[in-house]
Amino acid sequence: MDAPFVADSAEVAPAARIGARTRIWHHTQVDADVQIGEDCVLGKGVHVASAAVVGNRVKIQDGCGVFGATLEDGVMLAPGVYLLEDPAPRATNPAGHLKGRNDWRREPVTIRYGATIGANAVIAPGVTIGQYAMVGIGTVVGHDVPDHGLVMGNPARQLGWACRCGHGLDDNLTCPTCGRFYRQGPTGLSLAT
Repeated sequence: MDAPFVADSAEVAPAARIGARTRIWHHTQVDADVQIGEDCVLGKGVHVASAAVVGNRVKIQDGCGVFGATLEDGVMLAPGVYLLEDPAPRATNPAGHLKGRNDWRREPVTIRYGATIGANAVIAPGVTIGQYAMVGIGTVVGHDVPDHGLVMGNPARQLGWACRCGHGLDDNLTCPTCGRFYRQGPTGLSLAT
C-alpha cells in the first residue's frame, strides 16, 4: 500500500530514495543522487537530477527539468518548468574538453513551501522562490521572489501578492476569495494574527 508506483517506462536509479505513495509516470528519469518525499506525483517526461531534494506532497507535471534544486513540501511545478543550477554553462572547459560532472559550478534553486511555478517558466541558478509565491506562465525568474510574491514576465516583475489559496490579494492585502488577511515582513507577506 505504501510502496511508490513507478511506470514501466520510467528510469529510476536504484540508489534514488523515493518516498511512500509517490507516483512516477511514463518516461520520467530520476538519477541516483536524488531524494523524493512521500505522496508526490512526477508526470510524464520529468527529469530530476544533480542531487535534487523534493519534499512531500509535491507535484511536478509533465516535461519538467529539476537540476539540483530543493523543493520544499507542497510545491507545484506546472508543465515544462526548468529549474537550472549552473550560472555559467558551457559544453567544454577552457582546454576544449567536454565538461564532466566535476566541471560544473552548482548554484541550485530553492522553492519554498507551497509555492507554484507556472507552465514553461524558467528559474535561474541560485534563485529562491518564497513560501506560497506564484510564478506566472512563461516567466523567466533571475532574482529571489518574496513569500507570497506574484511575479510574471521576462524578466520577472512583481505584480502583486498571492494568497495561500492561490488567488491574488487586494490592495489591503486581503484575499477576496477566502478572506485571509496578510501583513508585510522582511521576507514578504505572512498571515496576520
